[in-house]
Amino acid sequence: MLKVLGLRLVRLVATLFAVSVLTFFMTKLLPGDPVNAILPPESARDQATVDRITEELGLNDPVYVQYANWLGNALTGDLGKSYVTDQPVIDAIKDRVPVTFELALLATIFALIIAVPVGTIGAYREGRRIDKITSAGVQTALSIPNFIVGIMLIWLLTVKFRFLPSTGWNRITGPKGIFENFRSALLPSIALCLTPMAFYARLIRADMIGTLKENYVLSARAKGLKDWYVLLRHALRPSSMSLVTIIGIQFGVLLGGTVVIESLFALPGLGARLIAAINQRDVLMVQGITLFIATAYVVINTAVDMLYLFIDPRIRKA
Repeated sequence: MLKVLGLRLVRLVATLFAVSVLTFFMTKLLPGDPVNAILPPESARDQATVDRITEELGLNDPVYVQYANWLGNALTGDLGKSYVTDQPVIDAIKDRVPVTFELALLATIFALIIAVPVGTIGAYREGRRIDKITSAGVQTALSIPNFIVGIMLIWLLTVKFRFLPSTGWNRITGPKGIFENFRSALLPSIALCLTPMAFYARLIRADMIGTLKENYVLSARAKGLKDWYVLLRHALRPSSMSLVTIIGIQFGVLLGGTVVIESLFALPGLGARLIAAINQRDVLMVQGITLFIATAYVVINTAVDMLYLFIDPRIRKA
């Protein structure tokens, strides 16, 4: 058990190192000069000023020295300051990550609420009309981009019925409380949830079809147990092993994939800040947010990987 955990942790550290290397060097490929983004146009023509700012930022150092300095500071929690706003990158992340995290969490919850019954019913009624209808619905949800869903929701629930707000964000700790926070998060979360819902439903259906043909399930049915009990007690749990992995992967994807939705609904999340930093050539902000999202993705999936050690005893003996 300890050996397996140790191997997982070593792999985590190696992966995070690779993530930091890719994050740093890929942002170096962005076009333009960060010094020009900092200086006003009249100062950018002054070579002495440009040279001074370049020296202060350490951009004259060899790239491997820049990486070593950046990584060393990142390990202490210092991701630098924005070239444009002078705000510490870590403060920008702390301020905006609750928005992105809440959207990803709500989208995951909504996706599971829909996917589990849809996938279970599809497997139980395999090949029948209800299975064909749910499969068609899942395929449709998988085919529609989330920003199209977001636009449709805005038109229907904001423009036409004026039921929910389509822009702005009310924090849980704000004066309007959790109810208004939920209202402001509802539309973007629904727009985000359809694609993972489709993945979850198809996965549950495929795994449960095989599980329902296992001998222990057939034995439970032969004993006269009710179908709903057999489905929930005997078939759903073993059919959820693959789902646990996909949830971890999709949650990480949602953390980094809220860019379009946050822009569409004008939300102050990490995705919107990342787009602004790219447009402003704010390299340290881009590096910091990208590193944070990639690290969260790796850590979440490693945690899910370790969760298998407790869910499936066979892995501990491997």
